Amino acid sequence: MRFVIILLHSIYIACVLGLALYGFQAFWLTRQYLRSPRTRRRPAKPHRWPSLAVQLPIYNERHVAERIIRACCNLDYPRDRLLIQVLDDSDDATSALINRAVLQAQEQGNRIEIIRRPTRQGYKAGALAYAFTKTDAEFIAVFDADFEPPPNFLQRTVPQLLSSGNADIGFVQARWAHLNRSASFLTCSQALALDGHFVVEQGGRQAAGYAFGFNGSAGIWRRACIQDPSVGGWQTDTLCEDLDLSYRAQLAGWRGAYLDDVEAPAEIPPQLLAFKRQQYRWAKGSIQTLRKLGRRVWAGPWPVTKRAFGLLHLSSYLVHPLLLGLLLVTLPLAAAGADPAAPLAFLSVASFGPPLLYAVAQRRLNPSRWLRNWAYLPLLMLLGAGLSLSNTLAVLQGLFGREGEFMRTPKFDAAQGAGAWQRSAYRLRLQPVVLGEVAFTLYALITAALVAASGKWGSVPFILLYALGFGLTAGIGVWQASQAWFANRRRKRSRMSEQGSPA
Repeated sequence: MRFVIILLHSIYIACVLGLALYGFQAFWLTRQYLRSPRTRRRPAKPHRWPSLAVQLPIYNERHVAERIIRACCNLDYPRDRLLIQVLDDSDDATSALINRAVLQAQEQGNRIEIIRRPTRQGYKAGALAYAFTKTDAEFIAVFDADFEPPPNFLQRTVPQLLSSGNADIGFVQARWAHLNRSASFLTCSQALALDGHFVVEQGGRQAAGYAFGFNGSAGIWRRACIQDPSVGGWQTDTLCEDLDLSYRAQLAGWRGAYLDDVEAPAEIPPQLLAFKRQQYRWAKGSIQTLRKLGRRVWAGPWPVTKRAFGLLHLSSYLVHPLLLGLLLVTLPLAAAGADPAAPLAFLSVASFGPPLLYAVAQRRLNPSRWLRNWAYLPLLMLLGAGLSLSNTLAVLQGLFGREGEFMRTPKFDAAQGAGAWQRSAYRLRLQPVVLGEVAFTLYALITAALVAASGKWGSVPFILLYALGFGLTAGIGVWQASQAWFANRRRKRSRMSEQGSPA
């Protein structure tokens, strides 16, 4: 029995120390960002613009496919130097919409073409690799279907790759903005997290000289970097082909450039299940990249600090199994009469790192309403706890499983309103993981009650965060699913009524 308690204590302390490490990383990146200069010298525009291909990987995006095509046709760039490639892997009505939109764009004088593959092998990475062989453009810009880049996007990004001393920059990443930030409390919370990542995490890593990742969209690649033999081009063995390629490029000696002052708006998932799927894919893909490149990062030529922060970056989704492990061992520790609150003092200090990071990001982006945006932090924290089960499953698959299918995040066109997703065939249905979230809600409540009954109140608020987080995640999922079901049922009744009415 004593050995079991010692083992549980060891697991508990290991989880606390692991979470504290990621918390202190947030402090450090915030410090690096605050110390970095706020202004960037904007390179002069070139006398002759290089050839550039805009690649749009699309799979079943009928709500937004035409919008991204129109936006890219409006990009301010010499027409004879710009080629737009629509990489259509769709197997639904999206293909017909793309055919129409591309024909209209061609009639307006745009150089635009549709690229369709025999199979969808390799998913997005496979589409990008296939399209790469269909153009000899010097630079490749990539946009996902839910983006709407501003007309001056290329005018502000391409010169960064051409200016003197930047010949070793392999890719440029712009900041994501949001088309539907205010649609709901869920989108507001996601926007808070994304702003923190792009403004402080990406900006802090660049300021410190650490490696950072290409985010898969709203960026430009140098062709020479992708086809560098020591880089290896787009590869299909992870679900985060963007993170994988950007780290391989930096390990090969190329640099990345993050442009905080250039933004490209995109759609935030309005459905919780879509957000969970997105997080699941990012978690699994980043851990696959860690498994693939972790040894190369640690054994590489970088300084030890840069290597350590590279591993922390690639392993960031390990936070979720650490959170889950902390909850799981608390109940047996409490049942054995141990006090689980003691190590939490160390974690309580580190836990201020992420809130500070998000606050700094909002102060930078929204000085007049930063506090209003930052007020969604408690909800974001609860969602983080609630997603820990789903993301832990993703991490385990990334560590021990096969590559798996690229499960895209459905897009619903934010311009149609906050409830448009309820009427879409792309909306997601409840998954069995919701039962696990309900079970963990009960587990956390039982743990909190047992700890409180033993008189050790110090960790009760922390445990209740789990109960609220799992309960909220399961509750929102069920509530949104029921909303969609009733909306679909009302629409069917309306159709039947119209069909049955006399002419």
